Amino acid sequence: MATLFEKIAKREVPAEIIYEDELCFVIHDIAPKAPLHLLIVPRKPLESLMAVAEEDVPLLGHLLLVVNKMGRKFDVVGYRIVINNGRSAGQIVLHLHLHLLAGKDLSESD
Repeated sequence: MATLFEKIAKREVPAEIIYEDELCFVIHDIAPKAPLHLLIVPRKPLESLMAVAEEDVPLLGHLLLVVNKMGRKFDVVGYRIVINNGRSAGQIVLHLHLHLLAGKDLSESD
């Protein structure tokens, strides 16, 4: 069964995609934890970070470059990148994705 993110990538579920390329896309989180809360989602359906293989190293690097692009696009210098790995860590959609959080003081731990 396709994940929500796979359905968004195939345009089966509507979402405002604010950036996309051949490897990933970026959307706003529907339940933001900061004024700016983006999700950077690889098109490759990896369930979690635990599913990443050696062959995925270039993809992971690309995702971090996209985080950098989004930081510049939204003119933020300080931001937090979060990857929840598994349901017990708060991962709701079982498809690897990065959270970019910015727009408020994130120096205190949650």
